[in-house]
Amino acid sequence: MRTDSFVLRHVGPRENEIDDMVKTIGVTSVDELIDKTIPADIRLANNLNLPKAMSEYEYMFHIQELATKNKMFKNYIGLGYHPTILPGVIQRNVLENPGWYTAYTPYQAEIAQGRLEALLNYQTMVSELTGMELANASLLDEGTAAGEAMLMLLNTRSRDKKKANALKFFVSDEVLPQTIDVLKTRANPLEIELVFGDHTTFEFTEEFYGGIIQYPAKNGQIYNYTSFVKKATNVDAKIVVAADLLSLSLLTPPGEWGADVVIGTTQRFGIPMGYGGPHAGYFATKETYKRNIPGRIIGVTQDKDGNRALRMALQTREQHIKREKATSNICTAQVLLAVMAGMYGVFHGPKGLTYIANKIQNLTATLNKGLATLNIKQQNSVFFDTLLVEVSSASKVKEVAEKNCVNFYYPSSKTISISINETSSIEDINQILEILAEAEGKQSISINTIEENSLPRNLERTSKFMINEVFEDYHSETELMRYIKKLERKDLSLNHSMISLGSCTMKLNAATEMLPLSWPNWGVMHPFVPIEQAQGYQEVIKGLEIALNEITGFYATSLQPNSGASGEYAGLLVIKAYHESRGENHRNICIIPASAHGTNPASAVMAGMKVVVTKSTEKGNIDLDDLREKANLHKNNLAALMVTYPSTHGVFESTIKEITDIIHERGGQVYMDGANMNAQVGLTNPATIGADVCHLNLHKTFAIPHGGGGPGVGPICVVKHLAPFLPSNPIIPTGGKTPITAISSAPWGSALVLLISYSYIKMLGTGGLKEATIKAILNANYIKARLEKQYDILYTGENGFAAHEMIVDFRKFKEKGIEVTDVAKRLMDYGYHAPTVSFPVAGTLMIEPTESENKAELDRFCDALISIKSEIDAMESGDTNSALKNSPHTQEMLTADEWNYPYTRQQAAFPLPYVKENKFWPSVRRVDDAYGDRNLICSCNPIEDYMD
Repeated sequence: MRTDSFVLRHVGPRENEIDDMVKTIGVTSVDELIDKTIPADIRLANNLNLPKAMSEYEYMFHIQELATKNKMFKNYIGLGYHPTILPGVIQRNVLENPGWYTAYTPYQAEIAQGRLEALLNYQTMVSELTGMELANASLLDEGTAAGEAMLMLLNTRSRDKKKANALKFFVSDEVLPQTIDVLKTRANPLEIELVFGDHTTFEFTEEFYGGIIQYPAKNGQIYNYTSFVKKATNVDAKIVVAADLLSLSLLTPPGEWGADVVIGTTQRFGIPMGYGGPHAGYFATKETYKRNIPGRIIGVTQDKDGNRALRMALQTREQHIKREKATSNICTAQVLLAVMAGMYGVFHGPKGLTYIANKIQNLTATLNKGLATLNIKQQNSVFFDTLLVEVSSASKVKEVAEKNCVNFYYPSSKTISISINETSSIEDINQILEILAEAEGKQSISINTIEENSLPRNLERTSKFMINEVFEDYHSETELMRYIKKLERKDLSLNHSMISLGSCTMKLNAATEMLPLSWPNWGVMHPFVPIEQAQGYQEVIKGLEIALNEITGFYATSLQPNSGASGEYAGLLVIKAYHESRGENHRNICIIPASAHGTNPASAVMAGMKVVVTKSTEKGNIDLDDLREKANLHKNNLAALMVTYPSTHGVFESTIKEITDIIHERGGQVYMDGANMNAQVGLTNPATIGADVCHLNLHKTFAIPHGGGGPGVGPICVVKHLAPFLPSNPIIPTGGKTPITAISSAPWGSALVLLISYSYIKMLGTGGLKEATIKAILNANYIKARLEKQYDILYTGENGFAAHEMIVDFRKFKEKGIEVTDVAKRLMDYGYHAPTVSFPVAGTLMIEPTESENKAELDRFCDALISIKSEIDAMESGDTNSALKNSPHTQEMLTADEWNYPYTRQQAAFPLPYVKENKFWPSVRRVDDAYGDRNLICSCNPIEDYMD
């Protein structure tokens, strides 16, 4: 046994287990299984051309060496990214804790109450700091949050008939440049006309449905926007405010002066810059928009006993239900980062946040006074953390600053922008003054006292915020550590048992992959530093791009999209740009199979395309006749086909090359959804099946943790003729020769977590990546073989095998009154998170075990489902008082004095022997979804509610 082989640690099935597994499946070997599962005409002839696999020790030495190539400069660049201080108690107990980073999106609320409470804290913090009524549980970053706000207001403008045809949206010149670029990307396909200008002189007309302003403005000036908002209100135009959340502890919140939506980032709430991400974008608005707000909302409801419980509210807004009628394609949130930002708020409380904000502002005022002493002009009359300084030569300042390992932002040849942050000190202020004095040829000065800055009274915050007791009770490390642990115990994560979610690929997130995320050389990098200061990152980025090109068979990669849905959108926009470059602007039809992911049609609509849906056959495959008919009907306007491979039904369709040929012959491009890439790596690839572009879910196939619902990363890989159109960034140029505008705020998206996928590929190498795919298919077919004697497996390939996942059908049990939800909740009593429920087929579970689980864990899971089948068989039709219907069972139920159920307490809580050894207790009984939607509460109760 090679103890230095990472594949040994990553892949679950042991060699001595494989013979039993293949016998159960009904084949003679793993090779036979793969040959019968994947069509021969799409199998790769050669192995991947990747470097030899590293051991974990070798990789750690390698990544440490790369880390030293990232230069540790002091960064005062600002532009929405700031150095922060992440409290050690949050770093150790959340960021570095698999109990938090391996959890899945909290769709199963009963085993996710800890995460849900942490997100409710986050929502409350955001709502109260912004002065808005409602906030969601995070978005991807500030730029994409601004795009979502612009689209939400567009989609709701028809409430006023006068605005039904208004398509103009005002953008202040003072908005961050990367946000403006994302707004351009979002606006173009939907024919929104962006009008740029000076908010102080701009006049709204009826053609405008909304506008966006920055608070404080990009160069640091704080404006009083009251009259601007009044002018917008006069023509019923709605206003989005991009606000620095920390500054709102001192500034009048936008909700108090008429904002309709407030967006931004919570990065400066203790989250490392990480060369651009991941960071939780925030989105707060009025309650009137509660059914239109993008992303997830955490709401308060009650469980079966009437006890308070939390859940994701208003889920009927989601894409998998509304599909092309969805108003957003948002699927991934930034839950792990939102949890960290929320815990930062809990740890510091309102007084702590105010102290930090005051410290930053006072240091900025101290710098301002020093500049005046040096007779250097500073333009901002009212400021929070940023000064706009006039200099003789910005290039000279840059030269002196970089010699002293300092970065500023240089808006023009005669101005520099300096943003002070939480980590700054009086010594830093003096260093800045020394740099400027040298650059300007002046005598240096030294400042020993910190100035107290005061805001104009009409801009000062007077309202209280974060008044719930959760923001007062955990200011010592001991108490916060215990609070985090209390919440963690309520959540089922991969550190407890397998999470076999079909299409979501909850595989091992190896400790070695995760460790570098905490290292300063990776965390402190600002996304807009000069490239030469980030050579460690650049080597990781280039290495990952080359590896993903090789794995997909494609020519080029963009790592900018910071979620799978964002990758879909980016891929479609690249296709659109390609058609436009050929003078074929009219190509706007996107064909999507009925079985596609719900984000597919939503992304297509956002990209300005019209969705045409094709049927599935009885076997769950794409109906070739229907596809051909619709491709012929729309051949003159055909832009793209979106296809998932293997299919969402878990099948390698043998006609895939014929499918892609049909599209190409009619002038379209093929977009492959990479959600199921875990069944392809090393065995086949998107280029071989005939695709032109695919996105890859790095949080699925390539081991980035789901983090309770994010971070996700969705890079796109493309053929050569699409490469010129890969997205760029307005500050650090990226992408192709004729790129589309930015998809997200940072040049390389969520760059920090790219380290995880880079390490995954480096340590598995060619052989390990292929081995992982083979074992993923082996594990899925082993579960299928064990379960098909008890349940109907809905779809299989032509030889009767599944790909890396399969769909188990529970619909026939409806005659006994059993719903698939009952099975999902009952699995909690057995210690398991339910597989994907009712997608892509209602009344089913889609199961994907991944390659990381061994035979013993697969057997426990199968035993649980087989035991549940025996419970179903034993039920009388319409029995509403069974273990299935009463599941999940809480510790409170089991320890109550009375037990009025027709089954024993042991049957309820310990239905199989293995459960006794490792019992997970759901913290609430089955939640009441309908009650929560009727009585939406999405923030912590005010402290007065606890007083009696």
